[in-house]
Amino acid sequence: MDKFISFLKASWEEVQHNVTWPKFSDLQSSSTLVLVASLIFAMMVGLIDLVFENGLNAFYQSF
Repeated sequence: MDKFISFLKASWEEVQHNVTWPKFSDLQSSSTLVLVASLIFAMMVGLIDLVFENGLNAFYQSF
């Protein structure tokens, strides 16, 4: 148990003193970029799904 407590103390000291945290504005811009990229990706996947669905429906109805 002493090793675990020592690990926790060393980890907390590392987080407090040695970790460089990004600024809030950097986090906001990164989050916005991820949101926009996710929306674009979702729209592309939806478009591809729509094309395949309509294409397969047209193919199956031709028989």
